[in-house]
Amino acid sequence: MTHVSDAGLVLALARYRHEALAEVYRRHAGAVFGLAKRLLGDQARAEEVVQEVFLRLWNHPERFDPERGSLRSFLLAQAHSRSVDVLRSEAARRRREERDAQHHAESGYDLDRQVWDLALAEHVRTAMEKLHPGERAAVELAYFGGRTYREVAAELGEPEGTVKSRIRNGLKRLRAELTASGVSVGDV
Repeated sequence: MTHVSDAGLVLALARYRHEALAEVYRRHAGAVFGLAKRLLGDQARAEEVVQEVFLRLWNHPERFDPERGSLRSFLLAQAHSRSVDVLRSEAARRRREERDAQHHAESGYDLDRQVWDLALAEHVRTAMEKLHPGERAAVELAYFGGRTYREVAAELGEPEGTVKSRIRNGLKRLRAELTASGVSVGDV
């Protein structure tokens, strides 16, 4: 496939030819990674962006229009867009956490709320015990230990993608368990 044009490779992708994706990756992954890393300042997050960009191309090769520009430009635009989304999401999360912390500090803490929190904590403990051990460990480290995905992965000796999946699945199970026990998930 080394002699095929980018447009030809995209046509081969539409026919689910893995070697076409490998060739597109060989040609353009370095540039996509470089842009993502420059924007995000983090190798692991840049690698995730690269994976998402090429997965999107694999799943939707028809989105590339050779009349509008080169494949490299298309992939770089996708990487830029996804990197900006990641940065915005992180900024919004930080603002939300700061706002919640500020609100909690200003609102004080009364006895009724303390009793409710103790009851809620018991429900959460019971639901956590029902999670698979791998999910429970990942959720505990991330949410109760305040660790990042990367730190959880390093501590558990697992790939970051596996840890993310375990956390996501664990949170889904946790939500289902809490809902089944009559706890409004909005209260957690």
